[in-house]
Formats: sequence, C-alpha cells, structure tokens
Amino acid sequence: MNNYAIPSITLVRGKGSIVFDVEGKKYIDMLSGIATNILGHSHPAIASAVTKQIKTLSHVSNFYSHPNAVELAQILVRLTGNRDSRVFFAQSGAEVNEAAIKLSRKTGRKRIVAATGSFHGRTMGSLSLTGQSSKRSSFTPLLNGVKHIPFGDVRSANKAINSRTAMVIVEPIMGEAGVVVPPSDYLRELRKICTTHGALLVIDAVQTGIGRTGQWFGYEYSGITPDVITVAKGLGAGLPLAAMIAIGNSSQLFEPGDHGSTFGGNPVTTAASIAAIKWIEKNKILAKCQADYRFISESLMNVAGVKEVRGSGLLIGIVLVQNHAPEIAALLQSRGVLVNAANENTIRIAPALNIPRREVALFVQFFKEVMLDVG
Repeated sequence: MNNYAIPSITLVRGKGSIVFDVEGKKYIDMLSGIATNILGHSHPAIASAVTKQIKTLSHVSNFYSHPNAVELAQILVRLTGNRDSRVFFAQSGAEVNEAAIKLSRKTGRKRIVAATGSFHGRTMGSLSLTGQSSKRSSFTPLLNGVKHIPFGDVRSANKAINSRTAMVIVEPIMGEAGVVVPPSDYLRELRKICTTHGALLVIDAVQTGIGRTGQWFGYEYSGITPDVITVAKGLGAGLPLAAMIAIGNSSQLFEPGDHGSTFGGNPVTTAASIAAIKWIEKNKILAKCQADYRFISESLMNVAGVKEVRGSGLLIGIVLVQNHAPEIAALLQSRGVLVNAANENTIRIAPALNIPRREVALFVQFFKEVMLDVG
C-alpha cells in the first residue's frame, strides 16, 4: 500500500553491522532496524537459539505455558530489580502501550497525560498517546481524555496531573522526535507527582530498552521505580516481541480474560530474546554502549555544522545547524552508511549494541566528509 515511501534500496543479507543490497553494495548499518537488531544481523547466539527452538516447538497458544516465556519473564523481572513485577508479552510497542492503556482503566480512572512530540505507536489507542499532530490529524476522533504537555516541563506536569489521572506515559528519551533528552531530574519529579495523585507512571522504553542507552530500560539513572514499563524493538533481537512489565500494585490489576495476544511470548521469539540478553550480560555490552557514546559525541561535537550531539548509549541524535538532515542521510547512504533523518535537522543513529569500534570510526569519518561536502 501507499503508506510507505518507495524504498531507495532493497537489502538482502547482513552480517553483524554490515548489510548488502540486491546489487551487492555494502553498507554500515547505523540504524539496526530502528533500534531493533541489538546484536546486528546473523548473530551466532541468536541464530543457534532460534534454529534449535524452531526444530523443537514453534508455537503454543496462550492456553498453555512453555519454558522460554517463563524464563524470559523471570529475566525481565530481575532486570527491573523488583520481584513483585509481572510480565505480559505481545509483539510490538504499540500493542504493549495499548495494554498499558487498558491496565490504567482498571484503576477506575480514564484520563491520561502524555508528552507533546512523543511517539507511542499508530494503533488508535497508542496513536491517541502519540503527541505528533501530523500522525494523528487524519484519524480523529481518537480516545478522549488524553492531554499532551511539553516534554521535560515539570510545571506543566504539576498542572496536568491530578486525582482523575489514570496514567502518565513518558519516554526516557524521545526517539522519533529526534532523540530529545529531558532534564536530569524530570523523571524523578514525575514520579513524585504521580505518587501524590495516585496515577500510574508508565515508562515507554520501546526504543530505549534492552541496553540501548547503556542501561536496561533507560530510566534507571533517575533512581525511580515506575509502575509500568513497556519494551519492544530490541527485546526480540530482530524478531517481533514486546512486553509490558507491571510493578507492585499495578501488577495485580489485570484479571483472567482482561487481555491477550495470540503470538505474544512465542517460543521462537523468546528464545532469541533470552540468547541476546545473556550475550549482552556476558560480554558487558552496557558499558561498551556508554563508551561508544563518549567516542561518537566527542568526535562530532566540534564538527562544523553540528549544533549538538545528544542521547545516551547507542541512541544518538546529531543536531545540525541547518535543516540538511535528509540530504545528509542520502549522502551517507550513497557512501555506504545507513542512518535516519528523524526530522529536518537531526540525524538519528541506533546501531547494533555490539558494533565494532572500527565501524563506528568509519561512520564518524564518512559523516565528517559529508558535512564538508554540504558546507
């Protein structure tokens, strides 16, 4: 259908952070399926886990359990640091944000607060949360009772959140908006306000989760405990998998029959996720992500035409002085580097977490060359 622009290239194979198009041209993949292929392409640990599982058991309905779903749920609970957490599996970020909406309705309240510029999905419910009018305007009316406030603005949050608020949903870093980082105390202040009024604080870690920022979910630096975490993208290591993790009292809100997913927690996708998380932990990849961020930001912050380098770990926005982002993305692609123009003046990169430093250095080199060409 005509909902996507015509693709400029067709990719046919990949290894690590290198992909090849149908004509055999090689590219450094600095986007990894928009923060999804967290260990790149054809990673042996993931390939082995998926191959073994598909030969053993490919799918079961949610009438039954299977070991991978249980193990992955236990891993996610451990990563939250809260033993009283529970996990619901689905396939995409939009689905688990829909699940969060339904969970919040179980509080008896209906009002929701989200951020202007945010992205939470394109289904009718998750689109209601998304704070981008360009994506919403063709599909109104959406859910009633959703209020959008400026991201990072505590004063606006204080005014908008009250005793009728069911939930507040926020990205630790706004990805689709151009890798926008809030003030360091923002999440902490939101937690206080939500606690005061009894509203659920939902962290949308769909893009920041599973090590992307150098932390497991992207909010941990703030010291808070959210009520709900939604995670997708990197969770399946390239396969469709998502989870809503509810913590504390919120984990008891759903009752049998309240929600479901046919393919959520599938044996094959959960096998991939378990293998990826274990590999990340074994190889200390979170620390590597933080070191990569320092290298990239220090390498590019003084490049002529670059206004700012922002983000965390390997979710990075390169903000330009001029609105040349689409042109620069196209020029990089012509040189064999895949990036995303998140908007007119921001280049977004989100490569595989295990991308070798030599490929990161090549990206930096090509970026500098392209900036010279643009002038």
